[in-house]
Amino acid sequence: MTLNEFLQQYDKPGSIILLEGKRIVREEDREKLVKLGNLLAFKSKHMLFRSGNADGSDQFFSEGVAGIDNRRLQVITPYSGHRRKTNLAYDTVALDEIDLAAEADVVYQSKSNKKTENLIDQYVGGNRNSYAIKAAYIIRDTVKAIGAEGVQPATFGIFYDDLLNPLAGGTGHTMQVCRQNNIPIVDQQVWFQWLQE
Repeated sequence: MTLNEFLQQYDKPGSIILLEGKRIVREEDREKLVKLGNLLAFKSKHMLFRSGNADGSDQFFSEGVAGIDNRRLQVITPYSGHRRKTNLAYDTVALDEIDLAAEADVVYQSKSNKKTENLIDQYVGGNRNSYAIKAAYIIRDTVKAIGAEGVQPATFGIFYDDLLNPLAGGTGHTMQVCRQNNIPIVDQQVWFQWLQE
């Protein structure tokens, strides 16, 4: 898929594009993430860009989008006030604003992450201790992809993954949830080429 093909297919009203990835970004790649966010926001008219407001990839992509139009940047955070000082988004939805007890599909799909499966029920049940709060990050990652009450599902996902250890951690969870829900995704093996077009 070329950049022009992507834009032709997805630059439509209601399109929500995930821009996210690993917290650790190779030094030589950081500028590329900012450049992609900038390029997509500049060349598109309708897309809304969604991030998880994490350090690393999320921040670099967000800087690029916000450099053109922060009104088209939305972040889903694991709790209110998460990284508030570095949040560049116009629209922020915190997980604690979502009634997770009413979001059976979000809870079910979050449990596909086996490392936090047991913590999901604790968190949804109201436990916010330092151990259970880890579940909030995985639930946030699920919501970014499939949406929830008041949060539309994503249309497409653009990721910066660790190509030596792909599909691991929260980024891998989000990518897997996208695949399970037929949300197309690409990683830098595709979008690095877009920067050359």
